[in-house]
Amino acid sequence: MILNYIHWDVNPEIFRIGSFAVRWYGLLFALAFYAGYLVLTRIFKKEGISMEVLDKLTLYVFIGTVLGARLGHCLFYQPEYYLSNPVEILKIWEGGLASHGAGIGILIALWFFARNVKKPYSWIIDRMGIVVALGGSFIRLGNLMNSEIIGKQTDVPWAFILHRIDEIPRHPTQIYESLSYFAIFLLLMYLYYKTNAKEKGGLMFGVFITILFIVRFVVEFYKEVQVDFEESLLMNMGQILSIPFIVIGIILIIFVLIKNKEKQANA
Repeated sequence: MILNYIHWDVNPEIFRIGSFAVRWYGLLFALAFYAGYLVLTRIFKKEGISMEVLDKLTLYVFIGTVLGARLGHCLFYQPEYYLSNPVEILKIWEGGLASHGAGIGILIALWFFARNVKKPYSWIIDRMGIVVALGGSFIRLGNLMNSEIIGKQTDVPWAFILHRIDEIPRHPTQIYESLSYFAIFLLLMYLYYKTNAKEKGGLMFGVFITILFIVRFVVEFYKEVQVDFEESLLMNMGQILSIPFIVIGIILIIFVLIKNKEKQANA
């Protein structure tokens, strides 16, 4: 029966030269930014925005992503350890990035970016939602290459046995999320190119965070807990952190739709 499962024993390192190693996670992280850059290049050209603005945006988002993801992991999942050993926060190469922290970091970075280039905040977050969904798809594949953020034991035929962890068949939660995020990316691309959603400032972003964090909330049921204290909680930390994003997304969608309906009525 075990032969029916998918056996996964991928080396996280693509190659190593002395102490220098290139890892699949790093490559997929870089590809996430590159793919996002290509998508935004097409969008910016369509809207007549200069590539200099896009280059500046890329820098803001990179800084916001890395700082937010690292601080999110340290403060959300292991605050006692990292606050007692603050120098360890800097050791990002040892792993430990949180997607919720990345989300917060990106939102803060985009606020500074919007002020710098004098663009409406709603304009940039609508367009960034598209590429963040795509980037999330790449990064979750990176987690799979690392055999991390593992799923709970299962007997479904598509279960993965992560031999670098144990010999237990598990839900491939990394793939669940990766495919879901790519589907969200396709939905947002459809809304951008085939509807007038992009003209309703904040609507696409509301759709993005609502669906993405609902997916995250649901998939968490199939994941193993990442830190011990989650064992005592009704929900794990990923679910707790997802709820505010879902609520904000729903409120934003309702607010934008009401605002645009009033605008049409007064036109």
